[in-house]
Amino acid sequence: MSDVKAIEQLVNRQLQVKKEISKVIIGQEKVINEILISIFSGGHALLIGVPGLAKTLMVNTISTVLGLDFKRIQFTPDLMPSDILGSEILDENRQFKFIKGPVFSNIILADEINRTPPKTQAALLEAMQEKSVTVAGHHYKLANPYFVLATQNPIEQEGTYPLPEAQLDRFMFAIELGYPTFEEEVGVVKATTSDYKPLIQPLLSAEEIVNYQQLIRRMPIADNVIEYAVRLVSNTRPGTATTPEVVQQYVDWGAGPRASQNLILAAKTHAAFQGKFSPDIVDVKAVANGILRHRIVKNYKAEAEGITEENIIHKIL
Repeated sequence: MSDVKAIEQLVNRQLQVKKEISKVIIGQEKVINEILISIFSGGHALLIGVPGLAKTLMVNTISTVLGLDFKRIQFTPDLMPSDILGSEILDENRQFKFIKGPVFSNIILADEINRTPPKTQAALLEAMQEKSVTVAGHHYKLANPYFVLATQNPIEQEGTYPLPEAQLDRFMFAIELGYPTFEEEVGVVKATTSDYKPLIQPLLSAEEIVNYQQLIRRMPIADNVIEYAVRLVSNTRPGTATTPEVVQQYVDWGAGPRASQNLILAAKTHAAFQGKFSPDIVDVKAVANGILRHRIVKNYKAEAEGITEENIIHKIL
């Protein structure tokens, strides 16, 4: 199949996937779109929101519709790295045998990832970047495709630990979930307080998703679009000659080169979802918020004056 035909097929497939997800998840179209962009780009996503907004249900539904193997890890203060990665045990022949942990799956739901100390959070670092795990000196490759979809409660809540910057940077998107509208909440209550159980059909397979990811990477892109994305990211870093005043005033640390890579991949997927054969600056702007939000570290002045990451990104754009 030619790449042109494959892009047209991808447009239809992602619309079918969204329609199937909407049987269970009412509203949240923007959130679902960003998660799907993340998955088809081969990236991980962090969902940030208060408890009770169906973050876990959303991830579970998406993994079912995509036909992928799914494991959930509930992060708690006493969770150990071996609970995620797996551990070696002595078998009946007195030989060491590796028992795989839940990290060996296509989609990992890291539920309430910031309720466990950084030592355990760090167990996911190699898995998220290299898509492999090293235990007791042995190297194990993870399934392909592989995604971590993590949920995080707002940091002001009891019993949360801030995620290390190295871990945050491995997430392609940080997606904020807000409360549903009045009409959406009425729909949620109607759907969840009756005996109706929607039947979800798997629409894709792991192999198809890998093929679409490779298609996204093959998409041509103009140099001026790449330069725009890199300039956008470099403008988040204080101390450079071109940095805008708002960044010099309110930002301690800006985004690294991984943000530029993610911007281009996400812009390509965004363009493909619209049926375009090459992304432009509009596509970069469309995904900029979710990709830069968690990579900008504000200073005390920004906190004191109530300046949000969105305000800063808006000024840079």
